Amino acid sequence: MPGELLRVVTAGSVDDGKSTLVGRLLHDAKAVLADQMTAVETASERRGYEGADLALLVDGLRAEREQGITIDVAYRYFATARRTFILADTPGHVQYTRNTVTGASTADVAVILVDARSGVVEQTKRHLAVTSLLRVSEIVLAVNKMDLVGYAETVFDAIVGDFAAAASQLGRAHFTPIPVAALAGDNIVDKSVNMPWFSGAPLLEYLEEVEPAVGRQLPARFPVQVVIRPQTALYPDYRGYAGRVEAGVLRKGDKVRVLPSGRVSSVEGIDTPDGELAEAAAGRSVTVRLTDDVDIARGDLIVADGDPQPVATRELAATVCWLTDKPLRAGDRYRLRHTTRDIQAVVDGVHSRLDIATVTPEPATELGLNDIGKVRIRLAEPAVVDPYQVNRSTGAFLLVDPSSGATVAAGMVS
Repeated sequence: MPGELLRVVTAGSVDDGKSTLVGRLLHDAKAVLADQMTAVETASERRGYEGADLALLVDGLRAEREQGITIDVAYRYFATARRTFILADTPGHVQYTRNTVTGASTADVAVILVDARSGVVEQTKRHLAVTSLLRVSEIVLAVNKMDLVGYAETVFDAIVGDFAAAASQLGRAHFTPIPVAALAGDNIVDKSVNMPWFSGAPLLEYLEEVEPAVGRQLPARFPVQVVIRPQTALYPDYRGYAGRVEAGVLRKGDKVRVLPSGRVSSVEGIDTPDGELAEAAAGRSVTVRLTDDVDIARGDLIVADGDPQPVATRELAATVCWLTDKPLRAGDRYRLRHTTRDIQAVVDGVHSRLDIATVTPEPATELGLNDIGKVRIRLAEPAVVDPYQVNRSTGAFLLVDPSSGATVAAGMVS
């Protein structure tokens, strides 16, 4: 059976070869069905290509195929003998930064591609900033198209140095550089004979072996989605709280605290459609029963009764990625969506914007499309939050336009 699930996101500038890399990875890992490969070969021949364009395995929308670019986030699922993967290929165009945020928000590993001919560019820094702010635990720098620079080690080393400088400004000390040529398959699944100077593992081997930080190691966090009270003859006194474990592990008998009320109880049982569980880890959807009759509603948070505890607050200092054309300004009103709660919110102030070119903050009074900046938000009622650097689930939120229902920002609690 394949091992633990790993979520991977790819990002990079236009024409860096992201879709080709993902297609090559799927093809060489024997994760492509025969009819899929036949369809790709037929489409490639129709477009006049000499061989199969493996990018077509990922670029599924008609507009993507016509333009030769990635527009949507394309998710692919595959497995090797050692691990199961969910791989998200995100767009390279700056106007689709919101899609990159979507793909990176749940990723364990980010593979950031750089064209060996052009090196680190502004969009590289943007994707590095997004994946760093979203606390993706592992970053791979894949220097692609090494075949077009003669597989030169000096070119690779210079790009790694430039990337390291940008990462350092974002407080990112660790990343893994790999030189690849996705079109030919160098260092994708098998080690490249063209780059004997590189002693590291090829990309797939790295992805099979990497051990990212996992949610099980965090204190338990369980946002209540639905209160279940069937009130039938079979279950006359049943009261359960349904939702998904967002972090840690909930176990039968655990002492827990319900927030924001602060009431303390214990886990009496953990139910699923397949029967009762002794424990439920991060990512598992369950119904929790408590030993005490506690007043709990949708949006409440059941947490492990220990340190660190989340904080109930009506003021948030946060970093946001702005996702719409209308600028974000002080005084603007939105709905803040945090775990299973929606709260009325007003922007108290915009304090700074990240200059992507220099990867440093600069003073600002508003944020425009694709800007990343620091803001302060006031809430109509308390939200129970962890700092995002502690917990990616309970430290994240969305801002929603109340009139249109459109998501306008992804936020991280500072």
